[in-house]
Amino acid sequence: MPKGYWIGRVDVRDPEAYKAYVETATPAYREFGARFLVRGGAFEAAEGHSRSRNVVIEFPSYEAAKACYDSETYRKARAIRQDVSEGEIIIVEGYDG
Repeated sequence: MPKGYWIGRVDVRDPEAYKAYVETATPAYREFGARFLVRGGAFEAAEGHSRSRNVVIEFPSYEAAKACYDSETYRKARAIRQDVSEGEIIIVEGYDG
């Protein structure tokens, strides 16, 4: 079964308030078996437009990735993130070939 991934690109407007998002989201990540592969760090925008923060989170399955995003726990964290940042998150199925 292929793994699932969140790919996030975010511009944080209020870094201090963003800490509340991280704290609130952590239980959802634990519950659904998330593992951070990329969490900020140096990057180069080789093509197109970029955001200041890039994140890749691996889940045991695509279904787990979707369930985490839709969970009540993450929903609370998402509301915080949307208030203090702007960005995109996509949920994608990994390649199992």
